[in-house]
Amino acid sequence: MSSLNLDDFTDLIERPDGGVRRDAEARRERQIVPPGALGRLDELGEWLAAAQAAVPVRPIERPRVVLFAGDHGIAALGVSARPAGSADRLVRAVLEGGSPASILARQLNVPVRVVDMALDCEPDELPAEVVRHRVRRGSGRIDVEDALTPEEAETAFRAGVAVADEEADAGTDLVVLGDASVGGTTPAAVLVAALCGTDASVVTGRGGLAIDDLAWMRKCAAVRDALRRARPVLGDQLQLLAAVGGADLAAMTGFLLQCAVRKTPVILDGVVSAACALVAQRVAFRAPDWWLAGQNSGEPAQAKALDRMALEPLLDHGVTVGEGTGALLALPLVQAAAALSAELPVEPEQTDGDEDQE
Repeated sequence: MSSLNLDDFTDLIERPDGGVRRDAEARRERQIVPPGALGRLDELGEWLAAAQAAVPVRPIERPRVVLFAGDHGIAALGVSARPAGSADRLVRAVLEGGSPASILARQLNVPVRVVDMALDCEPDELPAEVVRHRVRRGSGRIDVEDALTPEEAETAFRAGVAVADEEADAGTDLVVLGDASVGGTTPAAVLVAALCGTDASVVTGRGGLAIDDLAWMRKCAAVRDALRRARPVLGDQLQLLAAVGGADLAAMTGFLLQCAVRKTPVILDGVVSAACALVAQRVAFRAPDWWLAGQNSGEPAQAKALDRMALEPLLDHGVTVGEGTGALLALPLVQAAAALSAELPVEPEQTDGDEDQE
């Protein structure tokens, strides 16, 4: 029997410090720029203060992009515009510095970490640091079989927890979370539909590299069939990830929960990270207080998941490329909010004597 008890996360995860947030709000009211004039930047600054338990806010100095990578067997049905089993190409583009995410990360001086959980390639084709957490070669075809065995799901989940601990121990003060997968938006849609009680057509999108109408119909049918397999295990989130998730999704869920335990803020990228966040919310209801939605990717399942978690995307630029790109674009906004919150001049507090003289 597994020794992993997901209920423990409910007790371990605390909300960001409400008292500190109130102090940050009071400080904002005394700054020379009127409250509200900076729009959402005010809210972001106060959120960061609570997450850091610090007023004024400390600058975001050690952000990190973390990408969980994997291939999904469902891609063999032609539900993705990319060939099945080709996620290793995405990973190589990131590692070689030629992907949109790696170019942005280089521009912003943010290191990128790729974690292979289920790529369909030989392990020795990629750096040892990338493949050391791999659980299996490709996840199962979720319309007809489980993505993972129960043991694989637990191993992947624990790997995500371990990666979160490694980042926290290394001093990472904010994570930009994304995925590098082929077929990953299909299990993401299944998870969101299952947890929100909606039909396949409501959550099925076109993917990062847009598919045509015929591929969309195949994808919708795959989501529908996988949903039938998901509903009987809705009460157990680890079983749900094993049945219709994948090794990368199970790892991302564990990663998100442990980041909340370790009080490490996270910016979510697209539909895959949003789906994992929704699963994590089912495990521990306070966890979403540690996350920001970086962008609106246009995927209907992402919109439904974010709405369920009451997370409003920071940006809406139509970026669908994945690999953390949209969330990376939101990072300067968060850093700007921290700088403004900390550095705008503050009017001195009035004393009772000053008020009497008025």
